[in-house]
Amino acid sequence: MYKRSITNLAAVFSGIIVWSVEMAGAAEIKVLSSQAIKEAYLAFAPEFERVSGHKLNTTWNGTVDILKKLRAGETFDMVILVTPAMEEMIKDGKIVANSRVDLVRSGIAIAVPLGAPKPDISSTDAVKRALLATQKGIGYSSGPSGVFLESLFKRWGIWDQVGPRIKQTPPGTPVGSILARGEVDLGFQQVSELLLYPGIQYVGPVPKEMDTVSVFAGGVHSGAQHPEAARELIKFIASPAALPFIKKTGMEQGAP
Repeated sequence: MYKRSITNLAAVFSGIIVWSVEMAGAAEIKVLSSQAIKEAYLAFAPEFERVSGHKLNTTWNGTVDILKKLRAGETFDMVILVTPAMEEMIKDGKIVANSRVDLVRSGIAIAVPLGAPKPDISSTDAVKRALLATQKGIGYSSGPSGVFLESLFKRWGIWDQVGPRIKQTPPGTPVGSILARGEVDLGFQQVSELLLYPGIQYVGPVPKEMDTVSVFAGGVHSGAQHPEAARELIKFIASPAALPFIKKTGMEQGAP
């Protein structure tokens, strides 16, 4: 009986030691991320925390504000950015070059306010007609999709008509918010940022002829306190474990 008690006690202490060693490797990972991946990220974050033991402390911003934070010297463990901006930060020494991984990609979609009739978006001509028919306005972001659309509307020769109706959201402000308030008739943004946004109607992706795919990459910040934990998170997002969450928000894994 005495020997059995000693054995059981030793097993308990052994378990405590193993648990303590595992928890000693746990970290709070500071992440600075584009909002384009937010819905998928929030869905898979609990699973990552469960399997890794790490905790995520995430700041969400638009591309413009992310670049401002990094250039101002703010430090994080991991950063998620659209790829052209990520390349810029690698050149500036803000992101460790060999840590970059293309995580997800998303095209542009169209949405309308809740209860509004869904326009025909089956062709570029149909989208042009919908744009020209707007009364309240057209919403798009200050991110990559918004920059692309402005140049596209100019190439189409309709900028003089639609330009005065454009309502571009400030960095970090979702287009869905002005759609939900009924401030615009049509809204354009990444599929992942419109598909599940509450209080609006998702219409669908734009025709391929007017689409541009944005790729969002993850990288380890050059001043990271927990670089290895950051690499674990990058690896997880690029793994099959995160794929169902990513696809549910209309995104795909990796680069095209």
